[in-house]
Amino acid sequence: MSDTPFGFGLPPEEPENGDEGKKKGNQGGQGGPNPFGFPGMGLPGGAGGADNPFAAMFGSMNPNDLGAAFQQLGQMLSYEGGPVNWDMAKDIARQTVAQGTADGVKDASVGSAEKSAVEEAVRLADHWLDGVTSLPSGAITAVAWSRAEWVEATLPVWKELVDPVAERVGAAMGGVLPEEMQAMAGPLLGMMRSMGGAMFGQQIGQAVGTLAGEVVGSTDIGLPLGPAGKAALLPLNIEGFGKDLGVPAEEVRLYLALREAAHARLFAHVPWLRSHLFGAVEGYARGIKVDTSKLEDVVGQLDPSNPEQLQEALQGGMFQPQDTPEQKAALARLETALALVEGWVDAVVHEAAKPRLTSADAMRETMRRRRASGGPAEQTFATLVGLELRPRRLRDASRLWASLTDARGVDGRDGLWEHPDMLPTASDLDDPDGFVHREQLDFSEIDKMLGEAAQKRERGEQGSEGEAGSDGSDGSDGSDGSDGEGGTKK
Repeated sequence: MSDTPFGFGLPPEEPENGDEGKKKGNQGGQGGPNPFGFPGMGLPGGAGGADNPFAAMFGSMNPNDLGAAFQQLGQMLSYEGGPVNWDMAKDIARQTVAQGTADGVKDASVGSAEKSAVEEAVRLADHWLDGVTSLPSGAITAVAWSRAEWVEATLPVWKELVDPVAERVGAAMGGVLPEEMQAMAGPLLGMMRSMGGAMFGQQIGQAVGTLAGEVVGSTDIGLPLGPAGKAALLPLNIEGFGKDLGVPAEEVRLYLALREAAHARLFAHVPWLRSHLFGAVEGYARGIKVDTSKLEDVVGQLDPSNPEQLQEALQGGMFQPQDTPEQKAALARLETALALVEGWVDAVVHEAAKPRLTSADAMRETMRRRRASGGPAEQTFATLVGLELRPRRLRDASRLWASLTDARGVDGRDGLWEHPDMLPTASDLDDPDGFVHREQLDFSEIDKMLGEAAQKRERGEQGSEGEAGSDGSDGSDGSDGSDGEGGTKK
């Protein structure tokens, strides 16, 4: 688990000349210090370079742009919305995409030929998956996105994912100050809320914008980031992904289409899965607490007449969130569920690709190495939510699903997705063979028993009515008498 969810704690590493740059930035009043201890939140014109969020908003600070820059700064400080300034997040994400990736590749609109290639790849991938899973297709449409389109399409889900955590962090920050401190720092707390929303917005915007230059589809982090029913691929990023693999571009696209289509099936036909994953994130958010003992020590030494001292305390990370048992339990659930999702996708995709693609083994290992090296998706997710996936869990989960296929067949394997209580646990990933060969309840037999019990109850109720009829005024059907008598016996 990340020690600094949402980037709280120590700021990012500075470049080699960072200290010198800071000194220069603070001379003559040009550029100020980090006012709240948030990473990269230097004042305009200050040190920080690419880490300065204002650089993403204001560009090179050309004098001709100063008017617009200060207008944006005013809008940021007057922000009164939710815990995240999502307008800022969207703007920064779009600007980050427009700047291009580190290798100099700029975003580009998707042409008709690329759209047709993606549609054909997803259609063929779905056909191959029909033979290796009992879950039907979940991709109603197949789309090819540019990086900017990926940002636009996924931001609503990022909002749903991140808002609970950001809201809880903000509440924890504001709720730990004593009343006398809140009175003293009232205007500052209001500014902090605006700056907090901006801080979250700039961090998420930069992370999502950077991620847009690296992802190949809408499910790279194991969560359904795109609209339901859409299998989405990014042709520009797929080209970069396969550049040095020595694999034909058609095979790379088809393999990644298999992964996207497999994710789509799972999230479309396991109705509880999405809420299960997002509920674990909310559970993590509910467990966020702030170390009040550290805060009390700091507050006890503050001089109310010295606002700079409060600023230094904020800068020193006095609002550092701490891990709690609730957080750890929620993240453990989320981690296991994501491992099971990715393991299932890995297993079924390999089963579909192995007989048909000569590069299947190489592509599978490439994807696994990408995970094991802490790829961009995992790093971004760790920054935004505080979760780091353990690659070992993914390999264990894939091995477990493959063993289940051998032991119980496709229907027996996929049937475990019917309810979360039927899925393997974290301890089962440690002992996959034990889970595979453990005797499982036959739910079809249980359904049969429940049906027979319902029929007996119905016959008993009909029999009771028949017996009452023979004792009463009607009871014309004598054949019901014996049934009715039997139905009333206990």
